[in-house]
Amino acid sequence: MSRPRKMLPVIGQEPAVEAWPTVADPDGGLGRTVVRVGGMDCASCAATVEKTVVKLPGVHRAAVNFAAGRLDAEHDPDLPVGEIEKAVESAGYHVVRNEDAETVPFWRTPRAALTGASALLFLAGLALSIAGTSGVVVTGIYATAIVVGGVQIFRAALSGLRARQLDMNVLMSAATIGAAGIGEWAEAASVVVLFSAGNALQAYAVDRTRGAVRSLVRLAPDEVLVRRGDGEVVVPTGEVGIGEVVILRPGERLAVDGVVAEGASTMDESPVTGESVPVGKSPGDAVYSGALNGSGGLVVRATKRAGDSTLQKIARLVEEAQAKKAPAEQFVDRFSRVYTPIVVAAAVVLALVPPLLGGGFGDWFYRALALLIIACPCALVISTPVTVVSGIGAASRRGILIKGGAALEAAGRLKALAFDKTGTLTEGRPVLSRVVALNGWDRDGALALAAALERRSEHPLAYAILSAAQARDAAGLPVADFESFQGKGAEGKVGGKLYLVGSPRLFGERGISLAAAEAALGEVERAGETPVVLGDGSGPIAVFGLADAVRPDARSTVDALRGAGIGEIVMLSGDAEAPARRAAEALGVGYRARLLPEQKVEAVRSLVQKHGSAGMVGDGVNDAPALAASSVGFAMGAAGTDVALETADVALMQDDLSRLAEAVKISRAAESIIKQNVLVSLLIKGVFVLLAPFGLVALWAAVLADMGTSVAVTLNGLRLFRK
Repeated sequence: MSRPRKMLPVIGQEPAVEAWPTVADPDGGLGRTVVRVGGMDCASCAATVEKTVVKLPGVHRAAVNFAAGRLDAEHDPDLPVGEIEKAVESAGYHVVRNEDAETVPFWRTPRAALTGASALLFLAGLALSIAGTSGVVVTGIYATAIVVGGVQIFRAALSGLRARQLDMNVLMSAATIGAAGIGEWAEAASVVVLFSAGNALQAYAVDRTRGAVRSLVRLAPDEVLVRRGDGEVVVPTGEVGIGEVVILRPGERLAVDGVVAEGASTMDESPVTGESVPVGKSPGDAVYSGALNGSGGLVVRATKRAGDSTLQKIARLVEEAQAKKAPAEQFVDRFSRVYTPIVVAAAVVLALVPPLLGGGFGDWFYRALALLIIACPCALVISTPVTVVSGIGAASRRGILIKGGAALEAAGRLKALAFDKTGTLTEGRPVLSRVVALNGWDRDGALALAAALERRSEHPLAYAILSAAQARDAAGLPVADFESFQGKGAEGKVGGKLYLVGSPRLFGERGISLAAAEAALGEVERAGETPVVLGDGSGPIAVFGLADAVRPDARSTVDALRGAGIGEIVMLSGDAEAPARRAAEALGVGYRARLLPEQKVEAVRSLVQKHGSAGMVGDGVNDAPALAASSVGFAMGAAGTDVALETADVALMQDDLSRLAEAVKISRAAESIIKQNVLVSLLIKGVFVLLAPFGLVALWAAVLADMGTSVAVTLNGLRLFRK
């Protein structure tokens, strides 16, 4: 995605200039510098950068997030930022100085140019060799190909050795020098060309995933038009304070979170909520940074500073989530720390022991070089993080924030799911579900009379009756001598006659018999609905059944979750037995009713114990203990809700149940791809480790297998972006 243009300036005002990089000093002590690092294509590369930077005098801490391509360093305030840049470059990588630099086409980057030149030289040398050209000339061309294609590899290898990091650059450099040392110049050049090409393709693929996430931040404009005093001025986004008035013109993106103060328009909020359909906005509605305004003009009062906006928070959390390792990634890291030293040691033994026993040095040394290349765990190490980055990025584009590889993998393994009832599976407000007319009254007449009495009431049940009456075009009637009874109902005169509407308890207190309504009341109660009675002094006129309606998308979501492999779905509710049963039967799920918060926690824990992995879906605030007790906690409608964003394992920006099924499907796909990548990487490594000691593996084949597998698992992981 290209960087959007800044907002048109106001005539007479100079545009703001953004400086880079910035060094923050939040605590009055250590400074902090965050820079983008380009060229890293594996976790060991990140480790080399980290160890190189942390050795600088004055640097107290350095952390490199490989998935995000970001270096975060804490240092003495007087340390020049240029020293950190030099350290990164000395490690064989480069600092991306601004976001526009990231849009340079891949084939125009120095890495691609050097790789292409090295490949052409190698092919030229191969052609001349076949044509019978002098060995000196061919060797010179191969040597040139090695130097051109290997300059970045060798520099990174030296940094790795200084940092005591046995990474793939060190191993490939050793194999290249060793092959040249025994006169295998063509083999040495093929190692460099194939390794450099594989690295370039891998870096391109990984940079695409990083760019997709960082594009979130770029959506917010650099400058904003604000109303100050009697005029309007353009100021840098970072200078907009809470409470300031922002002018949003048609077609512009909002720079800060806020509330609409004036105007009406539609806004595309897909960067935050994942909702593809523009949403109507009017005074009092919340709006989010990064949202694209439609054809109307809006005046927005800022509720957060730009750096604290929901969009910025999502971007930060996604980048931090990418750095949190999944269990599979932790296993691979542990495995590679053991695997690489063992295979390197085996290569050393293979190069030294057989010649001492009478074997040919050149032959066994060549076999040892092949084994040394296979010792590189690149494909295995990158197999999981690329998939995690891809999965988290794909989810974030759909308004689903997955908080790290562990949450992604856990969501992919879910076998059971518990739902909060009110507001999650149901609308969270009562609606009229039935009208039973009595004593010769018709349904519409009874509903119109009840709506007239309830018009002045503020009770949720009254609102449900009024909404139903309006939907059915039931005419309103004038009411006199109205009186409300808290928690019981109301009374009033219509046409000079006194009527009551409310709970059966109200009629009991007035001594009015409800014998004629017993059958209707029993029907309502069996259905799990709340009864409301309409009557006069002689008896009941109608019985209304009100219930918390099941959300329209709840049943389809439950079916989709079952289709995704969730075996048990249960609803946990604090409601009475009948309402809970009614909702559960409508959805076809199990349920538990009359649960206190601590009982919900126990119910979730029992599901985890029974299935090994169970999730909980709630609002992220009231259900926090149950969410914490689950394997994965899903928070609904988290847009603009800091608590939900911070505490949930998976935050669904929209209050849309269908996103839940999408989150589970993405996680399932990610888990499947991780297993595929790890299995293929281990299988290919195992085959080549067994074949190399017998002289059945050429150096070029070893490099092709290693880098080919690395590129393959990277592209396999990126499939999640296209799903």
